[in-house]
Amino acid sequence: MVVLLERPPANALGPPILDGLHAAVDAAEQAGDVKVVIVASALDGFFAAGADIKHLSSVDAASFLAYGDQMRAVNDRIAAAPWISIAAVDGLALGGGLELAMACTLRVGGRGAKYGLPEVRLGLIPGAGGTQRLPLLVGRGRALDIILTARQVGAEEALRIGLVDRQTDGDVVKEALALAAELVTSSLPAQLAAVRSVDAAFDLPLADGLAFEARQEQALFSDGEAAEGIRAFLDKRPPDFR
Repeated sequence: MVVLLERPPANALGPPILDGLHAAVDAAEQAGDVKVVIVASALDGFFAAGADIKHLSSVDAASFLAYGDQMRAVNDRIAAAPWISIAAVDGLALGGGLELAMACTLRVGGRGAKYGLPEVRLGLIPGAGGTQRLPLLVGRGRALDIILTARQVGAEEALRIGLVDRQTDGDVVKEALALAAELVTSSLPAQLAAVRSVDAAFDLPLADGLAFEARQEQALFSDGEAAEGIRAFLDKRPPDFR
């Protein structure tokens, strides 16, 4: 499933795009058979340029809180979704746009991509997950460097520091589709258990993390597809994963 952002001129994340993202998550959940969701842009030069500043200029404190809650909610839904998500980023991914990309499981970047969290220049902080997800990807020091300077990170640096996972000189959506084709050959329950276990490494002491990992693996025998995967391996045939 490919979700295309298309709100000229820069895919500002105002209520229309946020409503559309919520609707796309609803559709994927209702479909029931989605394994990978790709979030990409239909606009040249932009993935998403961040919050809708014109919208922000016209809201009061209560409306600003509601707007922020809507942004956080869609990112949290994507991060917790029962499928693998890939952000296909080319052009600018700034502010809320980068926060959206970081909420995805994986990020594929184009050579023309630039990433940044410029909120401090507006007297704000990255408040839709930026201060939390960026350090998990690049470390505390690099995260603070990016956030406090409000600078833009180029494609090569983004790949080097782990902000993106793959980079392409070609079409970023095609590269994301190729990655999706790799992902769908494996067991989705196992992949999601792996994501949960890796995430737990950042939250739990090692002993607790190892115990969590063991529970995740054991559950794959009762609720997952481990039995089919093992039978297929012994039968020398492709597994019939759902």
